[in-house]
This record gives sequence, structure tokens and C-alpha cells, in this order.
Amino acid sequence: MWGEPVLILMQANATDSQIEAVVRAIEDLGYRAHVMPGATRVAIGVTGNEGAIDAARFENMPGIAEAVRVSKPYKLVTLDFHSEKTVVRVGDATIGGDDLAIIAGPCAIESRAQAFAIAETVRRSGARFFRGGAFKPRTSPYAFQGLGEEGLRILAEIRETYGLKIVTEAVDEAGVDLVERYGDVIQIGARSMQNFTLLRRAGKSRLPVLLKRGLSATLDEWLLAAEYIMSEGNSQVVLCERGIRTFSQHTRNTLDLAVIPAVRRVSHLPVIVDPSHGTGKNYMVTALARAGVAVGADGLIVEVHDAPAQALSDGAQALRLEQYEQLVSEVRAIHEVMAPAAVS
Repeated sequence: MWGEPVLILMQANATDSQIEAVVRAIEDLGYRAHVMPGATRVAIGVTGNEGAIDAARFENMPGIAEAVRVSKPYKLVTLDFHSEKTVVRVGDATIGGDDLAIIAGPCAIESRAQAFAIAETVRRSGARFFRGGAFKPRTSPYAFQGLGEEGLRILAEIRETYGLKIVTEAVDEAGVDLVERYGDVIQIGARSMQNFTLLRRAGKSRLPVLLKRGLSATLDEWLLAAEYIMSEGNSQVVLCERGIRTFSQHTRNTLDLAVIPAVRRVSHLPVIVDPSHGTGKNYMVTALARAGVAVGADGLIVEVHDAPAQALSDGAQALRLEQYEQLVSEVRAIHEVMAPAAVS
């Protein structure tokens, strides 16, 4: 049975060599060290222990302020481990910082012409991220499954042409290998949220991970899925609320906006909203996007298509290009109003 992890808080003036010495001491004991820099001091999480760790053995080491046990079921995702809000950096773009992150594009890459037509509008809107599926886990085995590696090549060409960061889904370990070759952010879809082998592989990646909430997942289950990724060493995780399954029939899913402040209360990870999957209906997307920003989401992931009626995947929830541009204008205005509240 695994023991309770320990959080080591370094002194504000701790040197790099003191931090490295603590990491070596942890690893010499056979444990795993997770270094988490903060604005004022560094915290080091200790995991991988089968029994209890004697926290006192670390407290006399130079540069350490204190060592405390953490008793929550999830550790690395919590504010106890990292009291400052995490900013996920993707090159020169960020998710979780002062800017509202907008991730937009089609559900699936269908052709080069389709992808480039949408990417032109996404770049013009000022968004920094382009989404598009190359591998599509569909409910029906007869539905469009994506273009595979050809779709990833188109996405890489979009990055080269427009400077957009590529967010695309991996559905298995081999898919992670491919996303690492062509993309910038690994998306873990709702159906894969508890694919623990996939989560561990993503945790070993150098790329950030966008983790969508499962169709019926509780907050704790969602955070524990993020914990799987972080426990492997990847601290660049973005949570995505995309709606859960309820008895309601007027929407595809029920977008749980209450989970945004709930996440904020316990976790330092950035959290974004997917109003497209959260509603499944084009006419609802902008309204729910506005609401998501109003409750404090760090960003949005939105499906856009140049011809939704001809889309091979999820056309009913895709915005037309002009609708997307209007959405961006409206949510940015809301974010500007909300920004002083976030600072205070």
C-alpha cells in the first residue's frame, strides 16, 4: 500500500545547489521528486513511497523551511503542493496566465483545404491554438475515424504557415508518439480519461497535456486522472470541462460550470471549458462560452467549421466562421471585465 506523500517547502533564499541536494536525497531513498518552482519559493513533492516517510529526516537539510505530510487522495494537483496558479507554456503561448486562451478548429481534419480555410480565420481572430482531430474515437465503428497521420501532417503544416500551436488527441500510446512528432499539446479525450496506461505515457511526454473530463466523472476522479499524468513527471496539465451525461435531453451533455470554481478551490491547474461538446448544439455554444469565461475559466476550446452542414464529425455543434469571430469578440470583452476580479 502506498504511503502518504510529503511536501518539502524550501526557504525563499534556497540556492539551486541546495534544491539539487534535496532532490538527490529523495531519489537516493528510492522515491520520486517533483520540483515545483513558485514566485517566492520552491516546493518539492515526494511520491513513490510504499510506507510512511519520516518528514523530519529532511528538515535539517540546508535550505529547507519545512516538510509536511499530505493526506488528500490526490497530491500533485493540489494547492497544498503548489499554492500558486500553474501557467502552462506552449512555446510563446500560455494557458492559465493573464490572457484568455482560445483553442479553435474543426472536430476532425477532413482535408487540407478545409483545415487551412478554418485556420486562416482562427489566426485572424488572435487565437494562439488550433485544434483538430486526426484520430477520432467514435461511438459507431462506421463513422469517420479521422485521417490518421495524414491529418497530423496537415496540422503541422498549419503550425508552420500560421504559427498556431497544435492541440490534437491521442487515443493510445502509439498516438502519443505521433502527436509528439507533429503537435504541441496532447489531448486526452473524455472516453480516455481513465485509460491509465495512456495517462502514464502522456505523463512521460515533454508536451503539455489537455485532459478532458470523463462523461460521468466526478471531480475527484478527474483530478486523480491528472495525478496519474503528473506522477510521471509531467506537470504541464490543463483540465477541460466538456459536459457530463445526465438525464437532460435538450443538450448533448450537461456543461457543469460549477466545477470551474470547485477546481479553483482545490487545484492549481488551469481549467478551460468546451461549450461545443458541452451542448452539442450550435445555437447554444456562444452563450455557454460567455458563461464559462464569466465563472473564471482560463480559456475555451471551440469547434469551428467552414461548412458545418457538410462536416464529417459533429457538424451540429460547430460554429460557422462568422459565428466564431463574434464569439471571440464577446468572450474577450467579458474576460477584460473579469480580469480585475481575478487579480484581487
